[in-house]
Formats: sequence, C-alpha cells, structure tokens
Amino acid sequence: MKKYLMFTGLGLAFAFASCTSSTTDKEVAKASLNATENNASIGSVKFYNLADGKMKMDLEIEYAAKADSTVAVHFHEHGDCGNMGENAHGHWNPTNEPHGKWGGASYHSGDIGNIQLDNKGKATLSVTTDRWNITEGDVNSIIGRGIIVHGGTDDYTTQPTGNSGPRVGCGVIEASK
Repeated sequence: MKKYLMFTGLGLAFAFASCTSSTTDKEVAKASLNATENNASIGSVKFYNLADGKMKMDLEIEYAAKADSTVAVHFHEHGDCGNMGENAHGHWNPTNEPHGKWGGASYHSGDIGNIQLDNKGKATLSVTTDRWNITEGDVNSIIGRGIIVHGGTDDYTTQPTGNSGPRVGCGVIEASK
C-alpha cells in the first residue's frame, strides 16, 4: 500500500510540475549582430512569445573593442546592414512618437537604450513588451527590421536619434525556423 501511495504521489507531482512549466515561451525571431567595420560577430538577439501575450527580447553583446564603455542599441526601419549600417535608415518608430528612453512618457518602439559593457566587452539585456509582434504586414512587426549597435550613448533627448554616435554593429531580425 505504501508503494502504491508513493507512486501515486510521484505521478501527481510530475503531472503538476509539467502543467506549471512554461512551455509557451517560444523563440520566434532572432538576429546575429556583426561589427560594421569587419563583419565579425559581436552578439545575438533572441525574441520569445510569452504566455501573457507579450514578447521578450534577450540581447547579448560581446564586443571587446568597446570594453568598459556604454553603447546604445536601437531597432531601425530596414534590415539592411550595408554601407556600415547606414542602409538600415532611421529608427523604427511605428507609433510616431518622439525619441526617448524606453518606458518613458514617449519613445520609439525601437528605442532599446544604453547598455554598459564590462571590461571584456560583454553585456546582456532583457526587455519584455507588448509593443512588438511578428505578424506579417503588421506595423508593429519586428521581422525584417535592423538592430543597430551605436558607438556612443543615447542622450534620450536629441531628436530623432539620441545623438548615439556611429553605427558600429548591425543585425537583421528574422523569424526563427
């Protein structure tokens, strides 16, 4: 009888654990970041659809040339990293708001912000929002947008770019397969 109760308890515990695990956080898009100067890999970005309907971005940068500095990251209109990232054009701004700080009174949906790199040039950032999606043809879709790593910091004031400096890294957001 004790074995029966033990196996029943283990079975219920397993069933409960599998029901509460987050299997709906699915990677839906990604981008590889490369230096605009020499096309060397400097990081990656992954996007996940969350169970609550929001989207999460996990950004990782590993850029030794910018160690111990702060860089700005923005989504840009076009997924074209040619011409040292200039082909990505301006900031992606589907809501036609002034440039600003993420989470402030007003900001572009692509205003990711400043990221402090450590003494090895490494940093991570996670952002969760309901401003983005991957729906084809939707104005808020991130698919096909460029991600630009700037060589300077965003002042969150200068319009429309934040005076963030040159484009030192670039990637294109693509749907995950």
